[in-house]
Amino acid sequence: MVKYNPKQWLSLIFHSYSRRVIVTLWPALLFMSVYSSLLCYFFLDYFQLHQADFQPTIAMHSLLGIVLGLFLVFRTNTAYDRWWEGRKIWGGMVNSTRNFAMKVNACISKDSHEDRDWFSKMIPNFVFAMKESLRSGVQFAELDAPNESFINDLRKYKHKPNRIAALLYERVNSLYSDKLITGDQLINMDKELKDFIDYLGACERIKYTPIPYSYMMYVKKFITIYIITLPFGFVTQSGYMTVPIVVLVSFVLLSVELIAEEIEDPFGRDVNDLPLDDLAAKMQENVREILL
Repeated sequence: MVKYNPKQWLSLIFHSYSRRVIVTLWPALLFMSVYSSLLCYFFLDYFQLHQADFQPTIAMHSLLGIVLGLFLVFRTNTAYDRWWEGRKIWGGMVNSTRNFAMKVNACISKDSHEDRDWFSKMIPNFVFAMKESLRSGVQFAELDAPNESFINDLRKYKHKPNRIAALLYERVNSLYSDKLITGDQLINMDKELKDFIDYLGACERIKYTPIPYSYMMYVKKFITIYIITLPFGFVTQSGYMTVPIVVLVSFVLLSVELIAEEIEDPFGRDVNDLPLDDLAAKMQENVREILL
């Protein structure tokens, strides 16, 4: 995730992300530049048509622009809602890990080093497994194994965060069975353990429920139709200035769509995605500080 100062205009305008967007859109912008240039050549030089001969109007594009603008506003708002909901979920995860660690710290004796060390490793393990399960898969190197059999046992399960959550439940229940915690303490701890699974399920809902296909298809189709037909509205009025006009409009429309594509799945590794690695490391640091 990019860290920036919103008051520094020049640094934002010339930020490296802007160059990355241009690089990403370069093939499309190059195509529109060549396409518009060829259209201008055939209209102005080959057929020698001028404004008196061919009088296009941009009224159609003005009307389409209003409709397209509404589509893009809804598109970006929907994508941002998914991004912001993901951030709220991970903010809740930060609070729940801290609360659970504090309850473990209060309920388990200071002399129970084995239990405290186990929870100080397994709570962050759930967070790291949750983070990577929303990406390409769990990175075992990130996990802090509490015993030698932990990694081999975890490999047997397809859904790694579920297994770690189950181990947390088993450990808490074992503490209750051994009368190391009371029934009231067990009930208090259960809330945060339940939150872990609820937050994971909420993230998976965002991850595996994309924007409806028909909506995505028509947004991209409307943008394509709009920029492809745009040169016809300017060619005899603006001459070869049609080329930079069309390229600029194409850059604006395609950039908005590109940003929406990037933030609608906030759990990846793109520039605008949530800083899950930093959040997971912060939670690990907080939990260890509380329990050790």
